[in-house]
Amino acid sequence: MSWAEIVTFALVAALLVMSPGPNGVLIAKTVPTSGRAAGFANVAGFVTAFYLHGALSILGLSVILVQSALAFTVVKLLGAAYLFWIGVKALKAAWQGGGRAQEVAPARRERTLRRAYVEGLLTNALNPKVSMFYLAAFPQFIAPGETPVLASFTLVVIHSLINALWFGAMVMLFDRLAKRLSGGGFQRWLKGVTGVIFVGFAARLASLRAV
Repeated sequence: MSWAEIVTFALVAALLVMSPGPNGVLIAKTVPTSGRAAGFANVAGFVTAFYLHGALSILGLSVILVQSALAFTVVKLLGAAYLFWIGVKALKAAWQGGGRAQEVAPARRERTLRRAYVEGLLTNALNPKVSMFYLAAFPQFIAPGETPVLASFTLVVIHSLINALWFGAMVMLFDRLAKRLSGGGFQRWLKGVTGVIFVGFAARLASLRAV
């Protein structure tokens, strides 16, 4: 794999990572309510899921997932249901905030690190779009004669590093903002907005079709 191919893949992956999606919304929801460490636990969950999708793609299981209408639909609906559940929980928390929420700052450890990690993991592990991206990218950037497994995992590592850097920076940004916007009113507004967005992402994922 040449440096030109690596740079090209990195640019494509960076554009994908930086585009609006459930990962950024999860970070925006986690850090102000549960702290910076929980945000980094989200990111660790993202990265774990990418390696999982990469391994499945290399083993060929993702081909079955994409080509089998039933398997694709099951995974897609599970992912949509999970995003919908997160959205509804956020909307419920915003609705139950009440008037006193304007004066009371949220707990800094609402989420354990384990829970934040699992949220990040499931948000990506149940999203078949990640496998679809790898299946589309691997043949484009692996030259004939290269070791497919090594080259594929190289691409997964690059994608994971870009994710870690981008969302790690986002964690730091929201941590700084949270210290200035820590009032209950802002927290209630944030939960309401993220709840609506997650429900929207759930609907979008539910309508996704295999290509």
